[in-house]
Amino acid sequence: MMKNKTLFMTEIAIFSALALLLDLVSGFVFARIWPQGGSISIAMVPIFLMAYRWGIKGGMATGLLLGLLQIVATPVQIMTPLQGFIDYFLAFTVVGISGLFMNGFVNNYKEENLMKAKLFGIVGMFVGSILRFICHFTSGIVFFGEYAPEGQPVVLYSLIYNGTYMLISFILSAVVVMALYSAASKVLMRKAY
Repeated sequence: MMKNKTLFMTEIAIFSALALLLDLVSGFVFARIWPQGGSISIAMVPIFLMAYRWGIKGGMATGLLLGLLQIVATPVQIMTPLQGFIDYFLAFTVVGISGLFMNGFVNNYKEENLMKAKLFGIVGMFVGSILRFICHFTSGIVFFGEYAPEGQPVVLYSLIYNGTYMLISFILSAVVVMALYSAASKVLMRKAY
């Protein structure tokens, strides 16, 4: 039991640090496109991997730690404590809800129902991504509406601003996760319990 907890906590730390590194790289590349924050990134990949290894608890813990690491280790734009909570802690924590699809994903992979496994995996990643998008979309309306071009509704501005990078991030993350499971599913599904 202690060995499982140690492994769980170690993997959360490692995967959160990897997610931060992936996010930093994308931030350098895309900072000019989305100046108020957000970028095309595969930082969700480690969260999805933990969600499919340990379930919702592992995914959400990894996302929460990533949000904390972003605030501590990177230059982030925080307008108010509530906005910081929504855009960092909540937005990345809810990505881990994709762990709800862990059993369908893993069990179908083990039974070699690859199409069904991939469907569960992609649906789970879509749910996690859409929940993260909702957080950023809401924050964009409430806290970043002043950046909307004159005459453009704030809701449309937030939809376009956050939707563009989130859609591409979801697609890239899904491709990377599916490629990793295609190449190394036995390693990714192996645990100490």
